[in-house]
Amino acid sequence: MPELPEVETTCRGIKPHIEGRIIQETVVRQASLRWPVPDRLDQLLNGLRIERVDRRAKYLLLHTEKGVLIIHLGMSGSLRIVNREQEIKKHDHIDWVFSDTTILRFNDPRRFGAVLWTSEAITEHPLLKELGPEPLLTDFNGDYLYRLSKKRGLAVKSFIMDSHIVVGVGNIYANEALFMAGIKPTRAAGLISLARYRTLADCIRNVLSSAIEQGGTTLRDFVNETGKPGYFKQQLQVYGRAGAPCRTCLTPLTEIRIANRSTVFCRRCQK
Repeated sequence: MPELPEVETTCRGIKPHIEGRIIQETVVRQASLRWPVPDRLDQLLNGLRIERVDRRAKYLLLHTEKGVLIIHLGMSGSLRIVNREQEIKKHDHIDWVFSDTTILRFNDPRRFGAVLWTSEAITEHPLLKELGPEPLLTDFNGDYLYRLSKKRGLAVKSFIMDSHIVVGVGNIYANEALFMAGIKPTRAAGLISLARYRTLADCIRNVLSSAIEQGGTTLRDFVNETGKPGYFKQQLQVYGRAGAPCRTCLTPLTEIRIANRSTVFCRRCQK
């Protein structure tokens, strides 16, 4: 599933191609996604200029003067920049054709992604209203995590993956950040010190920033706006390496399930 680095990679990739340009045509080939694509999407969008492209959590936001197009990549979605000569593939569900003939194409084999529209304040949208802070911004830090963790008995991995606490720390990057911080993923969130939370917040930021620099992590489906995979997979320290030697101490890595998610860690390096 595309996580924050993959969505940020997509955001940065499509932005220079569509920001400031006018949508000339909207083509919906498949309206049945995670939620139905809005009726008359073409009438809502055609003729509007994309004034700004940004991201909130895993949602891509295409701002116009009349509202915001909200795109979520789901489990297998991608956005690519193509032209009219590009062959339409089986799961190419939506095209946005711009006045300079650039096409933004939404592909989603599993159809768990979403394309929505709102003319209300985006901060009040039900999908975004209750989200926690962005992990790459200054209002996210160890003091914040420590304050919210008090008396919390759930595993720290589940704690940092809760989007109400902080957005965008998906399974891959939670595994990696906890390893970097030396914190065992099963440790109760409320039993971790302020100093260790400060370290963990820095590690979350570093892991996500490194993944963005590498264009995200491609395990199966993710590709960027040009159709290329992300390369952070080559830097993974624990995720997907169960049984392999720890790159720090050579102890075989352990895999367990936390909240039904694969969790890999080093019993020696993480306490």
